[in-house]
Amino acid sequence: MSIEDAPTFSGVSLRLRLARQTRGLTLKALAEAAGCSESLVSKYENGKAVPSLPTLHRLVQALGINIGWMFEESHGEEGIIFRHGSRPLIALDPLRRGEGISLERIIPYASGHLLQCNIHHIEVGGESAGPIQHAGEEVGYVLRGRIELIVDDRTFWLDQGDSFVFSSELPHAYRNAGDEPASIFWVNTPPTF
Repeated sequence: MSIEDAPTFSGVSLRLRLARQTRGLTLKALAEAAGCSESLVSKYENGKAVPSLPTLHRLVQALGINIGWMFEESHGEEGIIFRHGSRPLIALDPLRRGEGISLERIIPYASGHLLQCNIHHIEVGGESAGPIQHAGEEVGYVLRGRIELIVDDRTFWLDQGDSFVFSSELPHAYRNAGDEPASIFWVNTPPTF
């Protein structure tokens, strides 16, 4: 591999931020867990500093990931094709993002993508952590189960095969309203998570 082909740290910076945010950690919480300063973690995430290997090791341990994932590069079909069984599954922090919910990435995370797409897997009794709102638009398709979707104080009951679309600026939340696990194919733009 030539120096021109070597992975840049900018991709690692983005992945470090993504890993921290998907776990619902603040900069301060990650810094404390990894034994470094909050300002230094911010510099790592913004590509203004490069952590030493021991520091990077402490960061990935605190995040519950591995160093290999941090440097994974997209070649060939990767970045275009995301094979079944190879998509990351992100468990959400129950205190900040919802109880009993995990996200299966459909579109690989990259800073240039205009869309974000995940399959939301919701356990029986699982629900998002209260209504949220942000810029953008969302569309979804219920793959299995029964979902209660609340958009702008209106409640909708959705079953397998039902779909929805709404402005992300409206407060929205959801929960598994059935007695079996549920899954929703969910797309939003711009990427927010």
